[in-house]
Amino acid sequence: MSSIKQNNLYPVFFRLDKVKMLIVGAGEVGEEKLRFILKSSPDAQVTIVATWVGKDVQAIINGREKETQVILREVRESDVVDYDLIVAATNFPVVNQQVYRWAKSHGKIINVADTPDMCDFYMGSIVTRGNLKIAISTNGKSPTFSKRFRQVLESILPPETDDLLTHLEILRDRMKGNFEAKVKQLNELTKSLITG
Repeated sequence: MSSIKQNNLYPVFFRLDKVKMLIVGAGEVGEEKLRFILKSSPDAQVTIVATWVGKDVQAIINGREKETQVILREVRESDVVDYDLIVAATNFPVVNQQVYRWAKSHGKIINVADTPDMCDFYMGSIVTRGNLKIAISTNGKSPTFSKRFRQVLESILPPETDDLLTHLEILRDRMKGNFEAKVKQLNELTKSLITG
């Protein structure tokens, strides 16, 4: 019997309208990463450096020229210096490894596509209902499970979830007392969510 390993990842939600993001590569892998990023954060500011741009990437960035800059050339170390989050998503492992080395030498946070050992962060499955956002990670063990679990959550979370959050915010703002008293009142109000 094997012992259960703990997922030690710490989930963080980045404001991609405030963080400078670089994607290296604009082929199939770059397209997958860009699509995932923009689905979750449509206002993300992204720069793509690539020697060419695939038609699917071009279709995504059409109309987003203000938020998505494309630089058509080989990636340089100076590109990495100017960005906070880096995604190396070319079809060339040698290029991805070089981008990784540059990123680490400049203290940047990087994700190298399909190379977990070269990732400071993973892009897990995400469920969104208005202001509610849930990130799912299997620590790289099974992206298929993450996708299926996302589908389960999407099927059980009602469309009115965001309305509930808005009403809870209004209630919280009207409550009197200190933080501890407010938490107690909100816990009482929301316990039916888990007890049925």
